[in-house]
Amino acid sequence: MAAVWAAAFPVVSSLGPHRVWGASACVGYLCAAVAVLSRRSLGRAVSVWIAGIGAVLVPLVVLVLTGGAQSEVGVVERAGLLTVRQGTPYLADPQAVVEVTPYLPGMALFGLPGAVVADGWEPLRYLGDARLWCAAAFLGCLWAAGRVLGGRGNGRLVGAALIASPVVALPLAVSGVDLPLTGLLCLALALAARHRPVAAGLALALACSLKWTAWPALAVVAALLAHRAGLGAALRGTGVAVAGTVLAVLPSALLAPGPLVEQVFAFPTGRGEWETPAASPLPGRLLADLGPFGWYAAMTLLAAGGVAVAVSLWVRPPAGLVPAADRLAVGLCTAFLLAPAGRFGYLALPVLLSVWARLAEAPSRVAPARSRVVATGSAARPVLVGGDR
Repeated sequence: MAAVWAAAFPVVSSLGPHRVWGASACVGYLCAAVAVLSRRSLGRAVSVWIAGIGAVLVPLVVLVLTGGAQSEVGVVERAGLLTVRQGTPYLADPQAVVEVTPYLPGMALFGLPGAVVADGWEPLRYLGDARLWCAAAFLGCLWAAGRVLGGRGNGRLVGAALIASPVVALPLAVSGVDLPLTGLLCLALALAARHRPVAAGLALALACSLKWTAWPALAVVAALLAHRAGLGAALRGTGVAVAGTVLAVLPSALLAPGPLVEQVFAFPTGRGEWETPAASPLPGRLLADLGPFGWYAAMTLLAAGGVAVAVSLWVRPPAGLVPAADRLAVGLCTAFLLAPAGRFGYLALPVLLSVWARLAEAPSRVAPARSRVVATGSAARPVLVGGDR
């Protein structure tokens, strides 16, 4: 199925990076399918690594070396350069849609390496590609979340399979800007599930300073903390998250309040001077295309969906990692479907949250014991258990 999905990109996509990824990933997934059919015990592990090479490593290296990327990679790199030069990632008077920065100031961090090596040795400039740092942040967050959860789950092989899957491999190779946000949300949920409100708040603050689409996670994490660790823990975690977000956004809000509001909030919702390229035919977009009445209808439905999720958190707060991830996924799906502008690709974020939570909480397979010595009275005799009979 993954090979069929990847094979469609060179045929139907108009974006060069997507076609490169599709061609490479299709070959990788097909070779992985051949490997998994092998009767050798290592067939499954080999297939995962083959899929990762074909769907992640090869297309990422090719696209980095050739400069192929979705436009948001250049936007993030320019945001880092602008932050170094003027203290804010927003141009006061953008002359084209690609000069608009629709992210909160924290996203500029992934463009800072590019700003540092911009005038350096030519081969070193490849290290400034924002995708590399977005991928590093994402993988680091997943690793940290696994450590927080105590190493539970199905281990490294399942994690590698998740990364090699199309839902991660495609954005990682062609864009990557949503992956740090996803990783931080996973980390925040893991910390909240383990009763660590301050650390969860810090992870949320980082996520909420990247994109405002992370803000619904505040309510979900607060509900999880309140249920697992009490109201005080929920208040501490929320307070840290809000304070951290304010501190991260405040400098740009003071230096460029107009451009920040115009580019971060008005532009993505279809009310800015420039038309957003996020124009997939989702319900909210179709409503907004009907005119002002349709736009207000979409926003009303969006607000109603948010209220419904908030009420569900109050009436039945999530009791663990999986229900919390599912509730956040429902809220994000509602937002992406009903927003006046959006892309089908945005739905990968809630899908990834739900899948990751289940993998992280799934019990590890333990090999059956071969034998065990059971003491009976003064003597001890071996008793076979598990598979030895």
